[in-house]
Amino acid sequence: MSPLVLSILMSSLALGTVITASSHHWLLAWMGLEINTLAIIPLMAKMHHPRAIEAATKYFITQAAASAVILFSSTTNAWTTGEWDIMNLTSHLSTTTLLMAILMKLGVAPFHFWLPEVLQGIDLTTGLILSTWQKLAPMALLIQVSPNLNPQLLFISGIISTMIGGWGGLNQTQLRKIMAYSSIAHLGWMMAALIISPQLTTLNLIIYIIMTTAMFLTLKMFSSTKISTLSSSWQKTPTLAAMSTLTLLSMGGLPPLTGFMPKWLILQEMTKQSATILATMMALSALLSLFFYIRLTYTMTLTTHPNTTPSTQVWRFSTTQPKLLLMASATASVALLPSTPLLFSILP
Repeated sequence: MSPLVLSILMSSLALGTVITASSHHWLLAWMGLEINTLAIIPLMAKMHHPRAIEAATKYFITQAAASAVILFSSTTNAWTTGEWDIMNLTSHLSTTTLLMAILMKLGVAPFHFWLPEVLQGIDLTTGLILSTWQKLAPMALLIQVSPNLNPQLLFISGIISTMIGGWGGLNQTQLRKIMAYSSIAHLGWMMAALIISPQLTTLNLIIYIIMTTAMFLTLKMFSSTKISTLSSSWQKTPTLAAMSTLTLLSMGGLPPLTGFMPKWLILQEMTKQSATILATMMALSALLSLFFYIRLTYTMTLTTHPNTTPSTQVWRFSTTQPKLLLMASATASVALLPSTPLLFSILP
């Protein structure tokens, strides 16, 4: 892809997110979401492969349907209240349809069916953008309107997402599908925390983006798309393999790693709000996700890649991929738990 075209598309992605996150008018927010959608579709289809074209088509249809529902919801609310202000969301029909549309855009269960298939059909770099940057605009919209949403629907979608994210990833061998189900599970935690504390949802989103960025960049460095190809990573780069192992365990929420922080705070807040049963179900569902994270760490560290030739290690050139972002995100994915008191003082 031409550098000029790539810079225009990336600028459009940034512009769409900024417009949606900073707008107070429904039409401006809808316009930002549309710019976001249209900017990433050429990035998906740039490989000129049938799977990539299929993924781009599925993504376009799903996002267009969700955008149409958002437009219907905002129009209905404007018809009822006489205002297009995002914060003035009072109609019950508007709040329900808007929540369904945003859940569909994010890929939260039960509107998650498109996410694993789309992520499987695109390359790792575009998958990273889809799993991180594309969540920002809908999540900003959701946090703005969260006081007006139905808490029961959010709790139900949250617990279903954590369950499906755990169950769906158990029998997968494709790494991009595993990352898709991991994304669904993490989004379920954010939905469950949204009504109780929007600040915790923001914190969870930031840590999710950091961990997902580290994992996708690691897979890109290894050029791995299947679990079986991870078995040679320890022989190639043992330091990166060790860091990615810790990153996977952090995504599973094990202490004393960074990923334990949002789960701990969310469960603590749920217990304070007397939602003990919901907190117990969320904690048990996290064990499902932890299983396939440990499966990946086992493949990376405790299995040896089959070598049928008696020759020495194959000659490899030094990689030309940038390492600074990978190093920073991997370190943050592992070592941010001691900063929890500082984050408490920063969050309002």
